[in-house]
Amino acid sequence: MTLVGWFQIILILGVTTAAAWGLGVYMARVYSGERTFLTPVLSPVEGILRRISGYDTREQGWRHYTLSMLAFNAAGFMLLYVLLRLQGLLPLNPQGFGAVPSDLSFNTAMSFVTNTNWQAYAGEATMSNAIQMAGLTVQNFLSAATGIALAVAFTRAFSRSNAQTLGNFWDDLVKTTLYVLLPGAVLLAIAFVALGMPQTLAAHVDATTLEGANQAIALGPVASQEAIKQFGTNGGGFFNANAAHPFENPSQWSNMLSIFAMLLISAAMPFMFGRMVGDGRQGRALFIAMLVFMLAGVAIVYWAETAGNPLMTALGVDPAMGNMEGKEVRFGQALTALFVVVTTGLSCGAVNAMHASLTPLGGFVPLALIQLGEVAPGGVGSGLYGMLIMAVLTVFIAGLMVGRTPDYLGKKIEAREMKLVMLALLILPLVILGFSAVSAITPPGISSLANAGPHGLSEILYAYSSGAGNNGSAFAGLNANTLWYNTTLGITMFLGRFAFIVPMMAVAGSLGAKTRVPSSKGSFPTHGVLFVTLLVAVILIVTGLEYFPALALGPIVEQFLMLAGKTF
Repeated sequence: MTLVGWFQIILILGVTTAAAWGLGVYMARVYSGERTFLTPVLSPVEGILRRISGYDTREQGWRHYTLSMLAFNAAGFMLLYVLLRLQGLLPLNPQGFGAVPSDLSFNTAMSFVTNTNWQAYAGEATMSNAIQMAGLTVQNFLSAATGIALAVAFTRAFSRSNAQTLGNFWDDLVKTTLYVLLPGAVLLAIAFVALGMPQTLAAHVDATTLEGANQAIALGPVASQEAIKQFGTNGGGFFNANAAHPFENPSQWSNMLSIFAMLLISAAMPFMFGRMVGDGRQGRALFIAMLVFMLAGVAIVYWAETAGNPLMTALGVDPAMGNMEGKEVRFGQALTALFVVVTTGLSCGAVNAMHASLTPLGGFVPLALIQLGEVAPGGVGSGLYGMLIMAVLTVFIAGLMVGRTPDYLGKKIEAREMKLVMLALLILPLVILGFSAVSAITPPGISSLANAGPHGLSEILYAYSSGAGNNGSAFAGLNANTLWYNTTLGITMFLGRFAFIVPMMAVAGSLGAKTRVPSSKGSFPTHGVLFVTLLVAVILIVTGLEYFPALALGPIVEQFLMLAGKTF
């Protein structure tokens, strides 16, 4: 680790925090119906979309809001599945790709609709320009907009009193797409093109290598997809190598801009929350808790990777640069460590290094961040409502400790809310550990492994954690493009997204209908150091311990074996 490396990390996080505060204030104005600088331009467009689609603008209760969201995403899944199956008949297919197989189409459609963007295929060798643009990029916008809309609805549950409605899903979806995602994605795409990313409908260019061989270099509309991939914490790359590919991430500048773009909306959401509930301190407390996990993760990964691998040192490899296997020299250890933690602390999944090539301790961190619920700071929208679920659990535990009825932001937390909270929180470990256990002992699961022993278990555990957490990154030694993994990971993504959302929205509906009472001297303050400390501890204890036995058999034992100088 170096001071220069830490300066880069702190500079990016500092700039992102400042920008996130401004974006949070802007988003609060958008969802509160206030006028913004984009209103004169976008309000007429919003009106046209409302007239064309004919959606009802009346406010919805939590059931109606949730059903609208589920219906919209079901339609998106079916449309994307059909596009994938008909790829060979569609235009803008200069490579002449045929239909995507049915199991891979199911997995891919579920992946992009759930904001997971898990890719069991090589994009440049599987997807046409038409699918990349009309299928995948469109869902990058819509899945991100869905997550943000749900977080806004949950926020209204705390900002309103005696409310039977949480807003209108269609209205929130349109506002998010028009006022937040599109402007940011357009600016990012222009910046990415300026930094060297291709943006063309051409299939490839022919080149002659230094050895004299002919090589076809894949091209396509990369910058436009890359922009919303990062800004919407989607993570699905145009190329198989994702952000390690020089066309998806040409330089240090594009690498830093990608990190900034990934973080921006998710970091802005707590500030938006604080402004909408009328107490900015509440949003800052949530943001600080998120930042604690992120900084701790960066410190561990940065240290582990710069310390290197003693097995490689024993073979005579110079340890000065640390563990550089699977990393880009042009990005270096510091920004690689930051990228690793950001993409898994978010539900993004973009990678600029191969996570399977990290040291066992370095690989443990992204896996653990996903399993903690990706609340550091989580995906766009999903990070905020995931953290709010943990905040509700935290104040409930604090109430038990002092023997009084807990409340959060003036809303009493009672038995109904806690049953729903626990239902939501138990979905992820049930799916992750259940499918991992079956895959670790059955031929369809084991046959896809590139490694035996603890690392092989980590590959399986990472895949299902990534799917359930709607992350999309992978320990790429696992061959996931099989009937078993395409099917089970598709189911995992569906449950990880929607089986969590439904009880979460039920909590929002229950809290929104309650009277918001002012804080009293007996109220547990939820904006100070004590609350942040307790919130971090609850996340670590309640969610972390669920996975500890499995982690102890995977990356933890692998780390001890590495330190002992043994292969595995």
